[in-house]
Amino acid sequence: MRIEQLTFTRFLAAVSVVVFHYGGKSFPFKNDSIAFIFRNADVCVSYFFILSGFVMIIAYGNKTIISAGDYLRNRMARIYPVYFLAILMMLLLQFREKNIDYSGLFLNIFMIQAWVPGKVLSLNPPGWSLSVELLFYAIFPFAFNTIFKKVTLRQIAVYIILFWLLTQVIFQLFFFLYDENQFTVVKDILKYNPLMHLNEFLVGNLAGLFFIKSLKEKKGNYDFIIVILAALLILALKFPFGLNFHDGLLSVLFIPLIFFISLNDGMITKLFRNRIFVFLGEISFGIYILQHPVYSLISAYSVNKYLHLNDPTIVFFIRLLILIVFSAVVYKYLEKPIQNKIKTLNKAVLPVKSESL
Repeated sequence: MRIEQLTFTRFLAAVSVVVFHYGGKSFPFKNDSIAFIFRNADVCVSYFFILSGFVMIIAYGNKTIISAGDYLRNRMARIYPVYFLAILMMLLLQFREKNIDYSGLFLNIFMIQAWVPGKVLSLNPPGWSLSVELLFYAIFPFAFNTIFKKVTLRQIAVYIILFWLLTQVIFQLFFFLYDENQFTVVKDILKYNPLMHLNEFLVGNLAGLFFIKSLKEKKGNYDFIIVILAALLILALKFPFGLNFHDGLLSVLFIPLIFFISLNDGMITKLFRNRIFVFLGEISFGIYILQHPVYSLISAYSVNKYLHLNDPTIVFFIRLLILIVFSAVVYKYLEKPIQNKIKTLNKAVLPVKSESL
């Protein structure tokens, strides 16, 4: 099952992260009325993790068992080619500057940088989240086969919610006790270690299980509720009351938002299911993971030098447009062909497996 209208939300989240990193000095994002939203847009990574857990259950929920090998092969075919392209682009930049980070290169190639404090943001900083996703991919077949298919939803809910609560307490307590500017190792563990983000993927799994069992038939016009939830999310960013949302605390709003967008048949869904918007959602992974290489190789200095433009707003949007176009090209000529090739290989292997049984 594919919930088309969720796809465009990935694009909105990915672009928000790009604005968080590079658009703070440009209009309208520097406007005091909305600047706080994009100063906190790193929470969109939390949304990615939760949505990933939800979508995994939606995609595999009807299966009786998942082959770990096939699952990992499919997931790596989805993310690794573009992820590796970003590594190559950053390596080219470091080679040009004669400043190659060999240890960072090694960690990034094997997608383990998020486990190593001080190296989390090495080479291609957004890549840390893929290091986290790798843990999710490693445990999902086991969790699906041995827990989600054999344990009651009530029991699963108790375990996951308790784990989520424990993670939130640890995260908020340590951020309250330590100054993150002084304790780099503590900050890297709290903000980036894969185990600290496992709760987000699992609550996404739980949301998916609940959706399939109790909600999937309850479609309707939920436009108003979606707008209210979006407003509540903005208010939470505006008034955080000393809380840090980097570790899944906003799942209390993200999950209802995912539910109602998934069930909605109103104007918002009709808009989000527009073919162009769906395509933008499909290239959002490239937008996210390629943002640092593109913005590094096409610097504001380069735009000023060759195009004679120095207005921060114009420069930002030119670079954003280049990023979107480049991501679209990469999606069409790299991402999609490799995914299709893996699917073809899997179909070719299936009959052989059945004969061997």
